Amino acid sequence: MVMVQSHGEFGMATIATASERAKVSGLGLQWKGVFPANPTPVHDDGRINEESLRAIFEDNLSHGVDGFWVAGSTGEGPVMSDQQRETTARIAGETISGRGLSIMHVGAVSTDSAVKGARAAKESGCDAICCVPPFFFRGEDQMTIDHYKLVADAADGLPFFVYNLPQLTQVEFTPELMQKVMDAVPTVIGLKHSAPTFGNIREFADMGLKCFSGNGALPLPALTLGAVGTVDAPLALAPWLYTELHDAWERGDIKTAQSLQNQTKPIVDVVRMFGAPAGVTKVILSERLGVDCGSPIPPVTNLTEEQRFIVLAAAENAGLLEAPE
Repeated sequence: MVMVQSHGEFGMATIATASERAKVSGLGLQWKGVFPANPTPVHDDGRINEESLRAIFEDNLSHGVDGFWVAGSTGEGPVMSDQQRETTARIAGETISGRGLSIMHVGAVSTDSAVKGARAAKESGCDAICCVPPFFFRGEDQMTIDHYKLVADAADGLPFFVYNLPQLTQVEFTPELMQKVMDAVPTVIGLKHSAPTFGNIREFADMGLKCFSGNGALPLPALTLGAVGTVDAPLALAPWLYTELHDAWERGDIKTAQSLQNQTKPIVDVVRMFGAPAGVTKVILSERLGVDCGSPIPPVTNLTEEQRFIVLAAAENAGLLEAPE
């Protein structure tokens, strides 16, 4: 029997998990909906904390998320060692496979490291890869395309999502550049669009790309422009709200979707505190789930004890320390 759960003050009934929705629809798991960009728990010695990472995946899956954007910027993927990235890919494949879709970020400073990450994603059973462009040495478009071709080849047929984050990479994927990438890398099926050029979502959708918005503050406006869903860190902290919102959108209940959209700002504001989303999300999920997510991987910004206290107080005010029943 398919489990159904009731969510929130709106009295909505939503099929509880992505895998159960897939069974009922007959369409399988799909590249759309709510994909948290989760933090990556680590031990003090730098090893990935497998128990805590699995706990985050399990928690978010229980609230109906459709998949995960693993080891992105909040997940600290670009500063991971090859071993850390391989371990993270393995845990994602083992925990998420068949229950949601895992998009494993493999971007790194060197092509060699990104290629190793892509191979690990394939071998671990991840469903897709994503990758930032080369982000230290600047070059022409062809440098990015050559990098992506090698990474895509290493992933051996896995769907490829481009990561459009010019605020950190200094490379913006315009529709023109995306077309060049699509022509050269046939496994590219979509992107996470975190650039300020929000309106380009419509153009990417018109190009046939599965465009996820990277802005957790604007999930509903992104959907109206043609986005297939949202990928961002706030989704990992309040998966119940974002899954309710997407469900309301899909059934045409715009009034409910708008009401939920209006509740996203306090959550996003908490995540952005002190300019440290990795540290903030680790502190909050450690508290809510009763696990140890550790500190960010150096040199990613860590929080002081005073800042941790402030973050937890803000999280409590935003209703992020206890999941709704």
